[in-house]
Amino acid sequence: MVIAKPGLDGHDRGAKVIARALRDAGYEVIYTGLHQTPEQIVSSVIAEDVSLLGMSILSGAHLTITRRVIDLLREQDAGSTFVLVGGIIPEADITALEALGVHAVFTPGADIGGIVRTVDRLLTTTDTALEPAC
Repeated sequence: MVIAKPGLDGHDRGAKVIARALRDAGYEVIYTGLHQTPEQIVSSVIAEDVSLLGMSILSGAHLTITRRVIDLLREQDAGSTFVLVGGIIPEADITALEALGVHAVFTPGADIGGIVRTVDRLLTTTDTALEPAC
C-alpha cells in the first residue's frame, strides 16, 4: 500500500504512525513523504501496483485533493484502488468523501487497531488482496 501526505501540510507524524502500525501488521507500506501532488501520489500507486492508498490530510483541502486523486486513479485505470483518508475532516465532509469513492475516513483519535482491521477487511474481501511482507 501507499501512504501519502498531499499538499502543503508538513505534519506527518500520524501518517508515519499508521505506516508503522500497518508494517507491524505484516503489510508492505510505501510512504511517499511530504508535499506530494495528486499526480505524484497516483504515479506512486501505479508504479508500485498497490491495492490501497491512504492519505493523511490536515490542511483542509481534503475534498479538492481527494477528488483529484480519485479522478486521476480512474483515468489511469486504477479506479479499483481502495482509498482511505485520515486527518482533520469535519463531520459534514465525511459523507462527501464517501460519495467521491473513499472507502473509510479516520479523524483524530481513531483507534490504530481499528484502522488496521479496516485495511484487513478491505484487502481480504477482494481478489486483489496484498500479500503480507516477509
